[in-house]
Amino acid sequence: MKKKKKEKKKVRLAMIWDEVKKKLVNSASFIQDSEVPFHVANLDDLHQKHIRWLRTLPRVKPFYAVKCNSTPAVIRMLSTLGTGFDCASKGEIELVLSLGVTPEKIIFAHTTKPQSHIKYASTRGVDMMTFDCEEELLKISACHTRAKLVLRIAVDDSKSAIKLSQKFGTKPSVVKKLLERCKELDLEVIGVSFHVGSGCTDSLAYRQAIEDARHVFDTVLLGFQMKLLDIGGGFPGNEGFQIQFDEFSKVINEALDEFFPADSGVQVIAEPGRYYVDSAFTLAVNVFAKKVVMDDVTRIRGVYNVSIDHTHTRHYPVVESGEKRYRSIIWGPTCDSLDRVTATYWMPEVQVGDWLLIDNMGAYTVCCSSDFNFFDKADIYPVLSAQTWNMFNLS
Repeated sequence: MKKKKKEKKKVRLAMIWDEVKKKLVNSASFIQDSEVPFHVANLDDLHQKHIRWLRTLPRVKPFYAVKCNSTPAVIRMLSTLGTGFDCASKGEIELVLSLGVTPEKIIFAHTTKPQSHIKYASTRGVDMMTFDCEEELLKISACHTRAKLVLRIAVDDSKSAIKLSQKFGTKPSVVKKLLERCKELDLEVIGVSFHVGSGCTDSLAYRQAIEDARHVFDTVLLGFQMKLLDIGGGFPGNEGFQIQFDEFSKVINEALDEFFPADSGVQVIAEPGRYYVDSAFTLAVNVFAKKVVMDDVTRIRGVYNVSIDHTHTRHYPVVESGEKRYRSIIWGPTCDSLDRVTATYWMPEVQVGDWLLIDNMGAYTVCCSSDFNFFDKADIYPVLSAQTWNMFNLS
């Protein structure tokens, strides 16, 4: 008697936006026979994050960090919401401009730029850019005399998972010398920027950095009209982010009121990336290999091809929660022995052909994925409610 072919399990929709996912996944033909991983990008989540930002940090204008996730639908949505954009290369500037963003809404926030990228920014009217050393000033002076410069300072990032001040930012002892050099080169300096690092665990790091920036403003006696403060990024955005984000915001607002009050004439911006997109993306991945070993560890292989950022993610098998769980290792599909997703993870048994869901996959995942071994990168399917669509008259 011929065995009945096992029916593949589909993505369990209860984990993520139920109604939208039902229409997209249950009725979508691409999932029936495909093994290609895919993201579902919830653009309504970006909208809700933006509303929360405006309510919680009313004085701080967000300039979205394009490097975090450059999906065109994300850029378009954030542009519609009115954010600016933090670009770090010619390519990012090209992308943002091609999607209708105007040059004055872009900050070229990279302190070490190729000359060709500076020239491109000049031809496209992108004037605002960062620097932290004399060599960068010489390049800018030769390529973009209209540049509006923002001095990046190094700050204490010892309480962050990813530290940036070792590579970026100038030390306080060098600030005066750099500003004097700007004067000699007839370059305009309009403000100060910093970044406390990603995965910051101490809200007071923002207060200290804002105070450090105030010292730079106070020591400027060279005729510069300093009118911009850029407080960088590092804001959390995965599920459960609200408590930490509110804590950071409270400290930031109090520090701004103390060191840069509303009547000071200083515009405050930030460069949030993961804040906007982390929880907006959920990844669906297909299991195409499985290995059970004697030590009771299930090794699930060939799951997907996408990078996972350092922040916390949650992996959901497409099974009922009451099933027995087994100690498992989840591997990526490539020949690289380091392509391991989780070392030990307790999960119900899955079969070849099943699908897994992984939440909080919007930050530094899509942009860092690889086509090593020529495995397919994950497709992206943006979704948006009719209410939000109509609200912004999208087409």
